[in-house]
Amino acid sequence: MDAETIYDQVRQRFSSVATDPASERRFEIGWTSALKLGYDAATLTNLPVGAVESFAGVGNPLALDPLANGMTVLDLGCGAGMDTIISARMVGPSGRVIGIDMTDEMVNQAQQACAESGLANVEIKTGMAHALDVDDESVDVVVSNGVINLCPNKEKVLAELHRVLKPGGRLQVADMSLVDGVNPELLERVGEWSD
Repeated sequence: MDAETIYDQVRQRFSSVATDPASERRFEIGWTSALKLGYDAATLTNLPVGAVESFAGVGNPLALDPLANGMTVLDLGCGAGMDTIISARMVGPSGRVIGIDMTDEMVNQAQQACAESGLANVEIKTGMAHALDVDDESVDVVVSNGVINLCPNKEKVLAELHRVLKPGGRLQVADMSLVDGVNPELLERVGEWSD
């Protein structure tokens, strides 16, 4: 299976999550999922509804280490913007958050949510994890939630993250990985790559 086929399947899946989150049946998303993953209920209540309803993360990378005032953060695979907005509030007006997602629908959701939140320290753009439109050594922290597992060329993605991180910068990643091999039948079900 080639990389473009995988990207197309992932793009279709998460475009659907952005435009119609209630149609998602394969995995838990939204408020219930965010609460189970350790996000604070009061924090979620103070976010735009669309950012939380289309949340499709697998963990809480923001709980790994606090973000400090003035930091520059890259939210890789920002989705509808939930982690982006929380990060922007943590780094304050002197900080900056760059949200990047491969799906136009998620980018639109995130841009709308950031506008509703009145955030001036956020830039949301469409892009690919293996070819980031971000300057070398310009980011203090990369936050990523359930994204790297969906990328066919993880080595290239990690090289990009290394490129954009400042010396001493860090990754805060929540993701999934296989413990056992994938059987041939599963490999044939292309759509399963986005689950």
